Amino acid sequence: MEAAQSPEPEVIVFTSEDMMLVDTCSLVLSARNIAHRIERRDDGPASILVKYETEQEAASQLRTYFRENRNWPPPIIDNQIQPLSTSLPVILTMGALALFYYVTGPYDPESIWFSAGAGNSSAVLREGHYFRLVTALCLHSDFSHLAGNVLIGGFLLHFYLQISGTGIGLLSVLGAAAAGNYINVLVHGPGHISIGFSTAVFAMIGLLSAHQIIEHKRGFGIRMLVPLMAGAGLLAMLGSSGVRTDLGAHLFGLVGGLALGIIFGLLPTDRLKTSSFVQTGCLLMTIFIVLVCWNTALAL
Repeated sequence: MEAAQSPEPEVIVFTSEDMMLVDTCSLVLSARNIAHRIERRDDGPASILVKYETEQEAASQLRTYFRENRNWPPPIIDNQIQPLSTSLPVILTMGALALFYYVTGPYDPESIWFSAGAGNSSAVLREGHYFRLVTALCLHSDFSHLAGNVLIGGFLLHFYLQISGTGIGLLSVLGAAAAGNYINVLVHGPGHISIGFSTAVFAMIGLLSAHQIIEHKRGFGIRMLVPLMAGAGLLAMLGSSGVRTDLGAHLFGLVGGLALGIIFGLLPTDRLKTSSFVQTGCLLMTIFIVLVCWNTALAL
């Protein structure tokens, strides 16, 4: 008689209560032709067992798999801001621009609105009329200028407010656009006049691009440049043509939005975005800044 051979010893290389993960690890081992079996228990975790002589190779393959898929799939970003809640602020903002154009009319250097509120670089640099950095955003040279800013700006503002919330979003757009106007004033020097909400439109493009960079980065790489290239492409398509186009204001609005967006992205602002007190305070501050700037301009 021949002695019966004892079964080859098996060892456990992976254990988990997540059956989907166990099946995934089984597929990894199968792809490497490593013999194994799954031991499932009704009242406990499932285990993957392999022969003793293949334990090291199996463990190595699983370690490699988990290391390469450490940050996958990417986390779902929950902004906790309802899309419908941004529709009314967008409509009111764009409606206010249209109503203001109805009052001021097209560009007229003799009009008190344009003489007092246009982005006159000489007045900003020599007389300290910094309120013009804000009031210039409310003025438009003609109806086509207004229509383009309302349509494109409303579209971008809708999506940006879903990310940031109404108050923080409007305040950050105003701040980035005013910063872009100021940089434009410094670059051009005295003698330059600019008007239009288009600086704010490109500030929103910069803010959205910065959001993509901050929220979806996985280390520095070519993917981080995609939002920047998208912003540059929009600048080339929308902001560099036309008789009265102020390329500097568009470019520096984009730069201001990128800078402010990256700063916000690096700060712990998630709780602030979901705070109704903070959002309301920022909204009131935005309205207050615009009213004070126009009151100062008309008073002079």
